[in-house]
Amino acid sequence: MNPTDFTACPECDLLLNSAEPVVGDKAHCPRCGYLLQRPCKQSIERTFALSIAGLILIFPANLMPFLGIKMLGGAKDGTLWSGVVALFEEQLWGVAVLVFLSSILFPLLNIILSLLISAHLYFEKPNRYLAHWMRWLQHIDEWAMLEVYMLGIIVACVKLSATSELKFGFGLYAFVALLIVTGMLASSLDKVLFWRQIGQLRR
Repeated sequence: MNPTDFTACPECDLLLNSAEPVVGDKAHCPRCGYLLQRPCKQSIERTFALSIAGLILIFPANLMPFLGIKMLGGAKDGTLWSGVVALFEEQLWGVAVLVFLSSILFPLLNIILSLLISAHLYFEKPNRYLAHWMRWLQHIDEWAMLEVYMLGIIVACVKLSATSELKFGFGLYAFVALLIVTGMLASSLDKVLFWRQIGQLRR
């Protein structure tokens, strides 16, 4: 009996046969219903390409003018990074750290790790750190919350639109594009396939 023929459900630890579903199907845990695998066609290639796109977008999304506010004769542009700095200056330490981690650091690490792993698998280059990177990616993926930040932006724009003039900068468009790319990245990365390929490279 080969241990690699079995897998454990991450939610309830039920031991299951690691049969691979075909592209388009989904594998759910029969006990708790957890989504175990949703195979994606050309998962490694798509993840590699989307990671490069995400890495290109994340810097203008964080550093370029995000939103311009004109109010009472004054105007001010803000970036995602300047928002974090402003929270620190207001001594809102907890909120500032949370926004920095969930909206800047963790998404950046998520993209970098996805790029590193998919590049090694695409070019079939063994690396002793691949398994470690994959574990870090699975943990970090739960904390990257760009969509929550986007929801906050929408709420703020709705409230400010009645009292001020808003101007959307290139940083906002890059952020929206980044949000779309990271969503596609999450759906294209087949974790079961990646782990299987990592195991084959280590042999």
